[in-house]
Amino acid sequence: MTEPVLPDAPTVLRSRRVALPGGVRPAEVRISGGRIAAVTELGPAAPAAGPGVVDPGVVDQGVVDLGDLALLPGAVDTHVHINEPGRTSWEGFATATAAAAAGGTTTVLDMPLNSIPATVTVEALAAKRAAASGQLHVDVGCWGGIISASPSALADLDALHDAGVFGFKVFLSPSGVAEFPHLSLDALALAAARAAARDATIVVHAESPAVLETAPEPVGRSFRAYLASRPARAETDAVAALAALSAATNARLHVLHLSAADALDTVLTARADGLPFSVETCPHYLTFRAEDVPDGATAFKCAPPIRGDANRDRLWDGLADGLFAGVVTDHSPSAPEIKAIDTGDFAAAWGGIASIQLGLSATWTGARARGFTLDDVVRWVATGPADLVGLRHKGRIAVGADADLVVFDPESSWTVDPSRLAHRHPVTPYAGMKLDGVVRATYLRGERADGARPPRGEILLRGQR
Repeated sequence: MTEPVLPDAPTVLRSRRVALPGGVRPAEVRISGGRIAAVTELGPAAPAAGPGVVDPGVVDQGVVDLGDLALLPGAVDTHVHINEPGRTSWEGFATATAAAAAGGTTTVLDMPLNSIPATVTVEALAAKRAAASGQLHVDVGCWGGIISASPSALADLDALHDAGVFGFKVFLSPSGVAEFPHLSLDALALAAARAAARDATIVVHAESPAVLETAPEPVGRSFRAYLASRPARAETDAVAALAALSAATNARLHVLHLSAADALDTVLTARADGLPFSVETCPHYLTFRAEDVPDGATAFKCAPPIRGDANRDRLWDGLADGLFAGVVTDHSPSAPEIKAIDTGDFAAAWGGIASIQLGLSATWTGARARGFTLDDVVRWVATGPADLVGLRHKGRIAVGADADLVVFDPESSWTVDPSRLAHRHPVTPYAGMKLDGVVRATYLRGERADGARPPRGEILLRGQR
């Protein structure tokens, strides 16, 4: 299909496939003042002018018929490491948000590491927001971090909450950077009680340090050795402990980047018990299989690691059963030398997957192959993550929501060329992979968003409309 020429600021977008809260169907979406002013469902035969064609019978030339191109809400990626300030050489606000817009993501929540200073105080949050000013191609909110349960650290939790962070990141095992130490379960219990009193969410890197300490060390270029160094039990033990903590404190705990499908048994029980407990997974766990990762291919290194084929299938089953709050990227890039691309040493390489531009297409590729629909993908990558962090005006096509919209071609495919990705370093395990689903245009509050246009993204605060 020829890529349609779309206006920078349409007033109406029509499509035979609009992803509405009640399902995908023909509709017309009217935009005013950066928000969705009206949604009108259309008959099954409309629209009919063809993709990207301005309706000649309408005087307002901002009315566009997308034909069979799908209109989706912008993806909401609540797990992104932008790293600015301090490690901007790894990634920065300008490059990360340009990549997000190119991939159909209109809202990003930035993790409190690996920036320097880590976002664990109000002063560090101010530095983060100052660094972001004037650079954002999509809207960005911030997570705070908890690295201690001392009285001063708990006071910082209160102050950060009041300053509008969306919750607090905690590691149960070493984070990989000295400025963000992990917490013991006892320390986390103190922080969880404080967070529960503020109705704040704690998001947790859930791997048991006790299990990791007894696992074999990773060795050189061997991916199998790296996989053995982070066994599934490290996740299942940690997730079980977190569910018990949620039950004891009534704290809202969210497990980040779940890789080990065995932990879903705990999630199912926690849900049955009515606990405020949730989990997410990532496109790379749904896409790749440990059996296919070559030795020395450190672009695939992440923590927790990519696991085997049967595990991947069970993650998809968990999505089908509604056990995940969302699918988010955990975009965690670094320079090629830090990723040990030259040596292929899994023991030395930074553990993170660069994929913020690829999350929507990668998720749709796997979902389409398994018989899932655009409805499912929108729930996983947009509505679910938005609801997790209370962004009710994001992640959905509904009257009053922000006009964050993606024109998406679900039948077309493309091959990932790392040199054409907008994030700072062209290192990704998706290199050369054929993905389904092409983003034809991204709109942020009704206006085109991409790295070629002036940045107009905003800093988001929790609870602020």
